[in-house]
Amino acid sequence: MKQAEKKTLHPYAEKFRGLFYGMTKWPELDQLWTNVKKQIDDGWFIYAVGDEVPAETKDAESVLRFVDEIDQLLRKEHDEDYCGIVYVDNAEKPAFIKIFDPNNLGVSCGFSDNPPLPGWVMSKMAPCDLQQAFPPPKSRQRWWNKIFSS
Repeated sequence: MKQAEKKTLHPYAEKFRGLFYGMTKWPELDQLWTNVKKQIDDGWFIYAVGDEVPAETKDAESVLRFVDEIDQLLRKEHDEDYCGIVYVDNAEKPAFIKIFDPNNLGVSCGFSDNPPLPGWVMSKMAPCDLQQAFPPPKSRQRWWNKIFSS
């Protein structure tokens, strides 16, 4: 892509595309949730990608409920010996957490220019619409339109 063509991303989208570390083992995820709970009053945005972008942070009770519920869902629906579907910017002092839906993983690990979006994001930063920030590639849109244009 030429420099002039490069799209300027919203700061949230820039952070989203930054460096993240995978919680590969369930005990790592347990520790992450413990670290989140240590900063429960700091204000977390909880964003279900595809739903309306939240404008306000959740209260502590809502964050605790979300952490407990998402943990149960991940362990039930990702019935593996490893986790590998939660990524965090800093495991000791988390501020941005991507949580992939166990039923819609695609290629959540590794590198891709167009990785799938997570199911949920927890962040200290106010989110932007990730589906708008990272639309499917033009070739995929053309393919989609071709199927239903007849």
